[in-house]
Amino acid sequence: MKRNKSYLEFGTALLTFSATIPGIKPPCDSNGCHPTSAQTAACFVGLYLIALGTGGIKPCVSAFGADQFDENDESERLKKSSFFNWFYFTVNIGSLIASSALVWIQTNVGWGWGFGIPAVAMMIAIIFFFIGSRWYRLQRPGGSTITRICQVIVAACRKSRQQVPEDKSLLYEIEDAEANIRGRHKIQHTDELKFLDKAAIERESDHTKGWADPWKLCTVTQVEELKALIHLLPIWASLIAFATVYSQMSTMFVLQGNTMDQQVGPHFKIPSASLSIFDTLSIIFWAPIYDRAIVPFVRKFTGHQQGFTQLQRVGIGLVISIISMLVAGFLEVVRLNMVRKNNLYDAETVPISIFCQVPQYFLIGAAEVFTNIGQMEFFYGQAPIAMRSLCAALQLTTNALGNYVSSLILLIVTKITTANGSMGWIPDNLNRGHLDYYFWLLSALSLINFVVYLWLAKRYTYKKGT
Repeated sequence: MKRNKSYLEFGTALLTFSATIPGIKPPCDSNGCHPTSAQTAACFVGLYLIALGTGGIKPCVSAFGADQFDENDESERLKKSSFFNWFYFTVNIGSLIASSALVWIQTNVGWGWGFGIPAVAMMIAIIFFFIGSRWYRLQRPGGSTITRICQVIVAACRKSRQQVPEDKSLLYEIEDAEANIRGRHKIQHTDELKFLDKAAIERESDHTKGWADPWKLCTVTQVEELKALIHLLPIWASLIAFATVYSQMSTMFVLQGNTMDQQVGPHFKIPSASLSIFDTLSIIFWAPIYDRAIVPFVRKFTGHQQGFTQLQRVGIGLVISIISMLVAGFLEVVRLNMVRKNNLYDAETVPISIFCQVPQYFLIGAAEVFTNIGQMEFFYGQAPIAMRSLCAALQLTTNALGNYVSSLILLIVTKITTANGSMGWIPDNLNRGHLDYYFWLLSALSLINFVVYLWLAKRYTYKKGT
Protein backbone atom coordinates (compact mmCIF):
# COMPACT_ATOMS: atom_id res chain seq x y z
CA MET A 1 0.00 0.00 0.00
CA LYS A 2 2.95 2.34 0.65
CA ARG A 3 4.08 1.90 -2.95
CA ASN A 4 0.60 2.66 -4.27
CA LYS A 5 0.44 5.86 -2.20
CA SER A 6 3.71 6.86 -3.84
CA TYR A 7 2.21 6.29 -7.30
CA LEU A 8 -0.69 8.58 -6.35
CA GLU A 9 1.66 11.25 -5.07
CA PHE A 10 3.87 11.15 -8.16
CA GLY A 11 0.79 11.20 -10.40
CA THR A 12 -0.83 14.21 -8.75
CA ALA A 13 2.55 16.01 -8.63
CA LEU A 14 3.11 15.38 -12.35
CA LEU A 15 -0.35 16.73 -13.19
CA THR A 16 0.40 19.82 -11.07
CA PHE A 17 3.69 20.35 -12.95
CA SER A 18 1.91 19.93 -16.30
CA ALA A 19 -0.44 22.77 -15.33
CA THR A 20 2.14 25.17 -13.88
CA ILE A 21 5.77 24.67 -15.00
CA PRO A 22 6.79 26.18 -18.36
CA GLY A 23 8.08 23.52 -20.69
CA ILE A 24 5.77 20.90 -19.21
CA LYS A 25 2.70 23.15 -19.36
CA PRO A 26 1.41 23.44 -22.96
CA PRO A 27 1.17 26.93 -24.50
CA CYS A 28 -2.39 28.24 -24.73
CA ASP A 29 -4.06 31.06 -26.63
CA SER A 30 -7.56 32.13 -27.62
CA ASN A 31 -7.83 29.08 -29.88
CA GLY A 32 -7.04 26.63 -27.07
CA CYS A 33 -3.95 24.78 -25.85
CA HIS A 34 -1.36 23.23 -28.14
CA PRO A 35 0.62 20.54 -26.30
CA THR A 36 3.65 18.81 -27.74
CA SER A 37 3.91 15.03 -27.76
CA ALA A 38 6.13 15.16 -24.66
CA GLN A 39 3.68 17.40 -22.79
CA THR A 40 0.78 15.11 -23.71
CA ALA A 41 2.81 12.11 -22.55
CA ALA A 42 3.56 13.80 -19.20
CA CYS A 43 -0.15 14.41 -18.62
CA PHE A 44 -1.09 10.83 -19.47
CA VAL A 45 1.72 9.37 -17.36
CA GLY A 46 0.37 11.36 -14.42
CA LEU A 47 -3.16 10.08 -15.03
CA TYR A 48 -2.02 6.47 -15.35
CA LEU A 49 0.08 6.72 -12.18
CA ILE A 50 -3.01 7.95 -10.33
CA ALA A 51 -5.06 5.10 -11.80
CA LEU A 52 -2.38 2.58 -10.82
CA GLY A 53 -2.12 3.93 -7.29
CA THR A 54 -5.88 4.12 -6.84
CA GLY A 55 -6.33 0.55 -8.12
CA GLY A 56 -3.73 -0.64 -5.63
CA ILE A 57 -5.02 1.30 -2.62
CA LYS A 58 -8.79 0.82 -2.91
CA PRO A 59 -8.93 -2.95 -2.38
CA CYS A 60 -6.27 -2.79 0.34
CA VAL A 61 -7.22 0.19 2.48
CA SER A 62 -10.61 -1.08 3.69
CA ALA A 63 -9.18 -4.52 4.51
CA PHE A 64 -6.13 -2.94 6.16
CA GLY A 65 -8.34 -0.68 8.28
CA ALA A 66 -10.55 -3.56 9.40
CA ASP A 67 -7.45 -5.63 10.24
CA GLN A 68 -6.67 -3.13 13.01
CA PHE A 69 -9.54 -4.55 15.09
CA ASP A 70 -9.03 -7.70 17.16
CA GLU A 71 -11.70 -10.25 16.23
CA ASN A 72 -11.18 -12.05 19.54
CA ASP A 73 -12.15 -8.94 21.51
CA GLU A 74 -15.94 -8.43 21.78
CA SER A 75 -15.81 -4.62 21.94
CA GLU A 76 -13.36 -4.35 19.05
CA ARG A 77 -15.44 -6.73 16.94
CA LEU A 78 -18.45 -4.41 17.36
CA LYS A 79 -16.33 -1.39 16.45
CA LYS A 80 -15.12 -3.15 13.32
CA SER A 81 -18.70 -3.32 12.07
CA SER A 82 -18.96 0.46 12.50
CA PHE A 83 -15.61 0.96 10.80
CA PHE A 84 -16.98 0.23 7.33
CA ASN A 85 -19.76 2.81 7.82
CA TRP A 86 -17.37 5.53 8.88
CA PHE A 87 -14.80 4.56 6.26
CA TYR A 88 -17.39 5.01 3.50
CA PHE A 89 -18.59 8.22 5.18
CA THR A 90 -15.05 9.64 5.14
CA VAL A 91 -14.49 8.67 1.51
CA ASN A 92 -17.62 10.58 0.54
CA ILE A 93 -16.58 13.63 2.56
CA GLY A 94 -13.52 13.69 0.32
CA SER A 95 -15.72 13.23 -2.73
CA LEU A 96 -17.90 16.15 -1.63
CA ILE A 97 -14.87 18.44 -1.26
CA ALA A 98 -13.50 17.31 -4.63
CA SER A 99 -16.76 17.82 -6.51
CA SER A 100 -17.48 21.22 -4.97
CA ALA A 101 -14.54 23.20 -3.58
CA LEU A 102 -11.88 21.77 -5.87
CA VAL A 103 -14.05 22.17 -8.97
CA TRP A 104 -14.62 25.82 -8.04
CA ILE A 105 -10.87 26.35 -7.52
CA GLN A 106 -10.01 24.73 -10.87
CA THR A 107 -12.60 26.86 -12.66
CA ASN A 108 -12.00 30.21 -10.97
CA VAL A 109 -8.40 30.11 -9.72
CA GLY A 110 -6.53 27.73 -12.03
CA TRP A 111 -5.69 24.13 -12.80
CA GLY A 112 -2.35 24.44 -11.04
CA TRP A 113 -4.10 25.05 -7.73
CA GLY A 114 -6.74 22.47 -8.58
CA PHE A 115 -4.09 19.76 -8.98
CA GLY A 116 -1.65 21.17 -6.42
CA ILE A 117 -4.01 20.99 -3.44
CA PRO A 118 -4.66 17.21 -3.86
CA ALA A 119 -0.90 16.68 -4.34
CA VAL A 120 -0.13 18.44 -1.05
CA ALA A 121 -2.99 16.63 0.69
CA MET A 122 -1.63 13.30 -0.57
CA MET A 123 1.84 14.16 0.70
CA ILE A 124 0.43 14.97 4.15
CA ALA A 125 -1.52 11.70 4.12
CA ILE A 126 1.64 9.72 3.30
CA ILE A 127 3.52 11.41 6.15
CA PHE A 128 0.78 10.56 8.66
CA PHE A 129 0.59 7.01 7.27
CA PHE A 130 4.28 6.46 7.95
CA ILE A 131 4.10 8.10 11.38
CA GLY A 132 1.49 5.55 12.43
CA SER A 133 3.43 2.55 11.12
CA ARG A 134 4.71 1.45 14.54
CA TRP A 135 1.16 1.00 15.86
CA TYR A 136 -0.36 -0.93 12.96
CA ARG A 137 -1.46 -4.55 13.27
CA LEU A 138 0.06 -6.19 10.23
CA GLN A 139 -0.90 -9.51 8.67
CA ARG A 140 2.14 -11.54 7.72
CA PRO A 141 2.38 -11.68 3.89
CA GLY A 142 1.95 -15.17 2.48
CA GLY A 143 2.63 -14.84 -1.25
CA SER A 144 0.45 -14.25 -4.28
CA THR A 145 -3.17 -15.28 -3.81
CA ILE A 146 -3.68 -15.67 -7.56
CA THR A 147 -0.70 -18.03 -7.75
CA ARG A 148 -2.09 -20.13 -4.89
CA ILE A 149 -5.46 -20.40 -6.64
CA CYS A 150 -3.82 -21.52 -9.88
CA GLN A 151 -1.74 -24.08 -7.99
CA VAL A 152 -4.88 -25.71 -6.55
CA ILE A 153 -6.56 -25.89 -9.96
CA VAL A 154 -3.45 -27.32 -11.66
CA ALA A 155 -2.78 -29.84 -8.88
CA ALA A 156 -6.42 -30.99 -8.84
CA CYS A 157 -6.46 -31.44 -12.62
CA ARG A 158 -3.22 -33.44 -12.50
CA LYS A 159 -4.86 -35.81 -10.03
CA SER A 160 -8.28 -35.92 -11.66
CA ARG A 161 -8.19 -39.74 -11.68
CA GLN A 162 -7.21 -40.03 -8.02
CA GLN A 163 -9.79 -40.92 -5.37
CA VAL A 164 -10.13 -38.64 -2.36
CA PRO A 165 -9.63 -40.76 0.81
CA GLU A 166 -12.59 -41.25 3.12
CA ASP A 167 -10.41 -40.19 6.05
CA LYS A 168 -9.86 -36.50 5.32
CA SER A 169 -7.08 -36.32 7.90
CA LEU A 170 -4.92 -38.08 5.28
CA LEU A 171 -5.06 -35.00 3.07
CA TYR A 172 -1.94 -32.86 3.08
CA GLU A 173 -1.63 -30.05 5.61
CA ILE A 174 1.33 -28.28 7.20
CA GLU A 175 1.90 -28.04 10.94
CA ASP A 176 0.70 -25.04 12.94
CA ALA A 177 4.22 -23.73 13.55
CA GLU A 178 5.07 -23.82 9.85
CA ALA A 179 1.73 -22.19 8.99
CA ASN A 180 2.56 -19.27 11.28
CA ILE A 181 5.95 -18.84 9.63
CA ARG A 182 4.28 -18.71 6.20
CA GLY A 183 1.72 -16.20 7.44
CA ARG A 184 -1.25 -18.54 6.89
CA HIS A 185 -4.16 -19.35 9.17
CA LYS A 186 -5.23 -22.97 8.89
CA ILE A 187 -8.77 -23.68 7.68
CA GLN A 188 -10.68 -26.86 8.47
CA HIS A 189 -11.72 -29.17 5.65
CA THR A 190 -15.26 -28.98 4.23
CA ASP A 191 -17.10 -31.58 2.17
CA GLU A 192 -18.13 -29.27 -0.68
CA LEU A 193 -16.46 -29.03 -4.12
CA LYS A 194 -14.78 -32.38 -3.53
CA PHE A 195 -12.93 -32.33 -6.85
CA LEU A 196 -10.61 -29.62 -5.50
CA ASP A 197 -9.67 -31.92 -2.59
CA LYS A 198 -7.65 -33.94 -5.10
CA ALA A 199 -5.04 -31.18 -4.98
CA ALA A 200 -4.30 -32.20 -1.36
CA ILE A 201 -3.84 -35.92 -2.07
CA GLU A 202 -0.23 -36.64 -1.14
CA ARG A 203 2.01 -38.83 -3.33
CA GLU A 204 5.73 -39.52 -3.18
CA SER A 205 6.21 -37.97 -6.63
CA ASP A 206 4.78 -34.67 -5.30
CA HIS A 207 7.96 -34.02 -3.32
CA THR A 208 11.25 -32.80 -4.74
CA LYS A 209 14.34 -32.88 -2.50
CA GLY A 210 12.14 -33.13 0.55
CA TRP A 211 9.93 -30.18 -0.43
CA ALA A 212 6.36 -30.37 -1.69
CA ASP A 213 5.99 -29.09 -5.26
CA PRO A 214 3.18 -26.48 -4.89
CA TRP A 215 1.99 -27.19 -8.45
CA LYS A 216 1.47 -30.85 -7.58
CA LEU A 217 0.50 -30.81 -3.90
CA CYS A 218 -1.50 -28.17 -2.02
CA THR A 219 -2.54 -27.93 1.61
CA VAL A 220 -6.12 -28.34 2.80
CA THR A 221 -6.05 -24.67 3.81
CA GLN A 222 -5.05 -23.64 0.32
CA VAL A 223 -7.87 -25.73 -1.17
CA GLU A 224 -10.40 -24.30 1.29
CA GLU A 225 -9.36 -20.76 0.38
CA LEU A 226 -10.36 -21.43 -3.22
CA LYS A 227 -13.61 -23.06 -2.10
CA ALA A 228 -14.48 -19.99 -0.04
CA LEU A 229 -13.81 -17.72 -3.01
CA ILE A 230 -16.02 -19.85 -5.27
CA HIS A 231 -18.87 -19.67 -2.73
CA LEU A 232 -18.67 -15.87 -2.83
CA LEU A 233 -18.89 -15.61 -6.62
CA PRO A 234 -22.69 -16.06 -7.00
CA ILE A 235 -23.34 -13.28 -4.47
CA TRP A 236 -20.78 -11.13 -6.26
CA ALA A 237 -22.45 -11.71 -9.63
CA SER A 238 -25.88 -10.79 -8.25
CA LEU A 239 -24.56 -7.35 -7.25
CA ILE A 240 -23.63 -6.30 -10.79
CA ALA A 241 -27.25 -5.22 -11.36
CA PHE A 242 -26.94 -2.72 -8.51
CA ALA A 243 -23.81 -1.27 -10.10
CA THR A 244 -25.74 -1.00 -13.38
CA VAL A 245 -28.40 1.12 -11.64
CA TYR A 246 -25.66 3.15 -9.93
CA SER A 247 -24.05 3.94 -13.29
CA GLN A 248 -27.22 5.73 -14.42
CA MET A 249 -26.19 8.73 -12.32
CA SER A 250 -23.42 9.53 -14.79
CA THR A 251 -25.38 8.60 -17.92
CA MET A 252 -29.18 8.65 -18.20
CA PHE A 253 -29.80 10.87 -15.19
CA VAL A 254 -27.53 13.47 -16.78
CA LEU A 255 -29.35 13.23 -20.14
CA GLN A 256 -32.68 13.54 -18.36
CA GLY A 257 -31.42 16.57 -16.45
CA ASN A 258 -30.22 18.26 -19.64
CA THR A 259 -33.84 18.46 -20.82
CA MET A 260 -35.06 20.17 -17.61
CA ASP A 261 -34.89 23.72 -16.28
CA GLN A 262 -31.40 24.18 -14.85
CA GLN A 263 -31.80 27.84 -13.90
CA VAL A 264 -31.03 28.74 -10.27
CA GLY A 265 -31.71 32.40 -9.70
CA PRO A 266 -31.36 35.01 -12.43
CA HIS A 267 -27.70 34.44 -13.32
CA PHE A 268 -26.75 30.82 -12.61
CA LYS A 269 -27.39 27.48 -14.26
CA ILE A 270 -26.56 24.24 -12.47
CA PRO A 271 -24.96 21.60 -14.71
CA SER A 272 -27.02 18.41 -14.68
CA ALA A 273 -23.93 16.33 -13.88
CA SER A 274 -23.46 18.33 -10.68
CA LEU A 275 -26.61 16.84 -9.17
CA SER A 276 -24.61 13.74 -8.27
CA ILE A 277 -23.54 15.78 -5.25
CA PHE A 278 -26.93 14.87 -3.76
CA ASP A 279 -25.90 11.21 -3.90
CA THR A 280 -22.83 12.12 -1.87
CA LEU A 281 -24.88 14.21 0.57
CA SER A 282 -27.30 11.31 0.96
CA ILE A 283 -24.45 8.97 1.93
CA ILE A 284 -23.06 11.53 4.39
CA PHE A 285 -26.55 11.79 5.89
CA TRP A 286 -27.46 8.08 6.01
CA ALA A 287 -24.13 6.51 7.06
CA PRO A 288 -24.13 7.95 10.62
CA ILE A 289 -27.91 7.54 10.88
CA TYR A 290 -27.55 3.86 10.04
CA ASP A 291 -24.73 3.32 12.52
CA ARG A 292 -26.13 5.35 15.43
CA ALA A 293 -29.90 4.96 15.05
CA ILE A 294 -30.97 2.16 12.71
CA VAL A 295 -28.59 -0.53 14.00
CA PRO A 296 -29.43 -0.07 17.73
CA PHE A 297 -33.16 0.05 16.91
CA VAL A 298 -33.16 -3.07 14.71
CA ARG A 299 -30.90 -4.94 17.13
CA LYS A 300 -33.73 -4.89 19.70
CA PHE A 301 -35.88 -6.99 17.38
CA THR A 302 -33.34 -9.20 15.61
CA GLY A 303 -30.88 -9.78 18.45
CA HIS A 304 -28.09 -9.52 15.87
CA GLN A 305 -25.18 -7.38 17.04
CA GLN A 306 -25.08 -5.57 13.68
CA GLY A 307 -28.86 -5.13 13.48
CA PHE A 308 -29.20 -6.74 10.07
CA THR A 309 -27.05 -9.56 8.78
CA GLN A 310 -24.68 -8.49 6.04
CA LEU A 311 -26.77 -10.07 3.28
CA GLN A 312 -29.99 -8.58 4.67
CA ARG A 313 -28.38 -5.16 4.60
CA VAL A 314 -27.28 -5.64 1.00
CA GLY A 315 -30.78 -6.83 0.04
CA ILE A 316 -32.42 -3.71 1.51
CA GLY A 317 -30.12 -1.59 -0.64
CA LEU A 318 -31.14 -3.56 -3.73
CA VAL A 319 -34.80 -2.79 -2.99
CA ILE A 320 -34.05 0.92 -2.56
CA SER A 321 -32.19 0.93 -5.89
CA ILE A 322 -35.28 -0.49 -7.61
CA ILE A 323 -37.37 2.29 -6.06
CA SER A 324 -34.88 4.88 -7.37
CA MET A 325 -35.41 3.62 -10.92
CA LEU A 326 -39.19 3.74 -10.46
CA VAL A 327 -38.95 7.34 -9.22
CA ALA A 328 -36.76 8.29 -12.20
CA GLY A 329 -39.26 6.65 -14.56
CA PHE A 330 -42.20 8.46 -12.92
CA LEU A 331 -40.41 11.81 -13.28
CA GLU A 332 -39.85 11.09 -16.96
CA VAL A 333 -43.56 10.32 -17.41
CA VAL A 334 -44.41 13.68 -15.85
CA ARG A 335 -41.87 15.43 -18.07
CA LEU A 336 -43.14 13.78 -21.27
CA ASN A 337 -46.75 14.58 -20.36
CA MET A 338 -45.79 18.25 -20.11
CA VAL A 339 -44.06 17.99 -23.48
CA ARG A 340 -47.21 16.58 -25.10
CA LYS A 341 -49.66 18.98 -23.44
CA ASN A 342 -47.65 22.06 -24.36
CA ASN A 343 -46.29 20.84 -27.71
CA LEU A 344 -42.67 21.20 -26.54
CA TYR A 345 -41.25 18.44 -28.72
CA ASP A 346 -38.51 20.66 -30.14
CA ALA A 347 -37.83 22.67 -26.98
CA GLU A 348 -34.33 22.41 -25.52
CA THR A 349 -35.67 22.34 -21.96
CA VAL A 350 -39.01 21.61 -20.33
CA PRO A 351 -40.26 23.93 -17.54
CA ILE A 352 -39.67 21.40 -14.77
CA SER A 353 -36.96 22.19 -12.24
CA ILE A 354 -33.91 19.96 -12.43
CA PHE A 355 -34.13 19.67 -8.65
CA CYS A 356 -37.04 17.27 -9.19
CA GLN A 357 -34.26 14.74 -9.84
CA VAL A 358 -32.96 15.06 -6.28
CA PRO A 359 -35.12 12.20 -4.88
CA GLN A 360 -33.69 9.62 -7.31
CA TYR A 361 -30.12 10.69 -6.49
CA PHE A 362 -30.91 10.69 -2.77
CA LEU A 363 -32.39 7.18 -2.99
CA ILE A 364 -29.30 5.82 -4.75
CA GLY A 365 -27.16 7.33 -1.99
CA ALA A 366 -29.28 5.54 0.61
CA ALA A 367 -28.99 2.32 -1.39
CA GLU A 368 -25.19 2.69 -1.37
CA VAL A 369 -25.14 2.92 2.42
CA PHE A 370 -26.93 -0.41 2.60
CA THR A 371 -25.53 -2.31 -0.40
CA ASN A 372 -22.02 -0.99 -0.96
CA ILE A 373 -21.05 -0.83 2.71
CA GLY A 374 -22.84 -4.13 3.35
CA GLN A 375 -20.94 -5.90 0.61
CA MET A 376 -17.63 -4.43 1.79
CA GLU A 377 -18.25 -5.91 5.22
CA PHE A 378 -19.56 -9.16 3.73
CA PHE A 379 -16.60 -9.83 1.45
CA TYR A 380 -14.13 -8.89 4.18
CA GLY A 381 -15.82 -11.06 6.80
CA GLN A 382 -16.44 -14.10 4.60
CA ALA A 383 -13.12 -14.15 2.77
CA PRO A 384 -10.25 -16.27 4.11
CA ILE A 385 -7.76 -14.06 5.95
CA ALA A 386 -5.20 -14.51 3.17
CA MET A 387 -7.75 -13.40 0.52
CA ARG A 388 -9.30 -10.31 2.08
CA SER A 389 -7.63 -7.80 -0.23
CA LEU A 390 -8.45 -9.96 -3.25
CA CYS A 391 -12.11 -10.21 -2.25
CA ALA A 392 -12.22 -6.46 -1.63
CA ALA A 393 -10.93 -5.99 -5.18
CA LEU A 394 -13.52 -8.48 -6.40
CA GLN A 395 -16.23 -6.40 -4.77
CA LEU A 396 -14.94 -3.27 -6.53
CA THR A 397 -15.10 -4.94 -9.95
CA THR A 398 -18.90 -4.90 -9.76
CA ASN A 399 -18.74 -1.14 -10.45
CA ALA A 400 -16.73 -1.64 -13.62
CA LEU A 401 -18.91 -4.52 -14.80
CA GLY A 402 -22.03 -2.50 -14.00
CA ASN A 403 -20.90 0.18 -16.45
CA TYR A 404 -20.27 -2.42 -19.13
CA VAL A 405 -23.66 -4.05 -18.54
CA SER A 406 -25.34 -0.63 -18.69
CA SER A 407 -23.69 0.03 -22.05
CA LEU A 408 -24.72 -3.43 -23.30
CA ILE A 409 -28.35 -2.94 -22.26
CA LEU A 410 -28.41 0.47 -23.92
CA LEU A 411 -26.94 -1.00 -27.10
CA ILE A 412 -29.53 -3.79 -27.20
CA VAL A 413 -32.41 -1.42 -26.43
CA THR A 414 -31.28 1.00 -29.14
CA LYS A 415 -30.91 -1.76 -31.73
CA ILE A 416 -34.33 -3.28 -31.00
CA THR A 417 -36.32 -0.04 -30.63
CA THR A 418 -34.86 1.64 -33.72
CA ALA A 419 -35.75 -1.27 -35.99
CA ASN A 420 -37.81 -0.42 -39.10
CA GLY A 421 -36.78 3.23 -38.95
CA SER A 422 -38.32 4.00 -35.55
CA MET A 423 -36.81 6.75 -33.39
CA GLY A 424 -36.36 4.34 -30.48
CA TRP A 425 -36.66 4.86 -26.77
CA ILE A 426 -33.58 7.09 -26.46
CA PRO A 427 -33.23 9.34 -29.54
CA ASP A 428 -31.10 12.48 -29.65
CA ASN A 429 -34.25 14.45 -28.86
CA LEU A 430 -35.52 12.84 -25.65
CA ASN A 431 -38.80 14.76 -25.98
CA ARG A 432 -39.71 12.38 -28.79
CA GLY A 433 -38.45 9.25 -27.05
CA HIS A 434 -39.38 7.07 -24.12
CA LEU A 435 -36.59 7.24 -21.55
CA ASP A 436 -39.23 6.21 -19.03
CA TYR A 437 -39.45 2.79 -20.71
CA TYR A 438 -35.70 2.40 -20.22
CA PHE A 439 -36.05 3.11 -16.50
CA TRP A 440 -38.96 0.66 -16.27
CA LEU A 441 -36.78 -1.97 -17.96
CA LEU A 442 -33.96 -1.45 -15.44
CA SER A 443 -36.51 -1.67 -12.63
CA ALA A 444 -37.81 -4.99 -13.97
CA LEU A 445 -34.31 -6.43 -14.48
CA SER A 446 -33.31 -5.29 -10.99
CA LEU A 447 -36.42 -6.94 -9.53
CA ILE A 448 -35.61 -10.23 -11.27
CA ASN A 449 -32.04 -9.96 -10.00
CA PHE A 450 -33.36 -9.30 -6.48
CA VAL A 451 -35.40 -12.52 -6.56
CA VAL A 452 -32.27 -14.43 -7.62
CA TYR A 453 -30.31 -12.68 -4.88
CA LEU A 454 -32.86 -13.73 -2.25
CA TRP A 455 -32.51 -17.35 -3.36
CA LEU A 456 -28.71 -17.15 -3.19
CA ALA A 457 -28.71 -15.36 0.16
CA LYS A 458 -31.06 -17.93 1.68
CA ARG A 459 -28.75 -20.76 0.62
CA TYR A 460 -25.54 -19.05 1.73
CA THR A 461 -23.88 -20.33 4.91
CA TYR A 462 -21.89 -17.78 6.89
CA LYS A 463 -18.50 -18.52 8.37
CA LYS A 464 -18.62 -19.40 12.04
CA GLY A 465 -18.61 -16.35 14.24
CA THR A 466 -20.32 -14.00 11.75
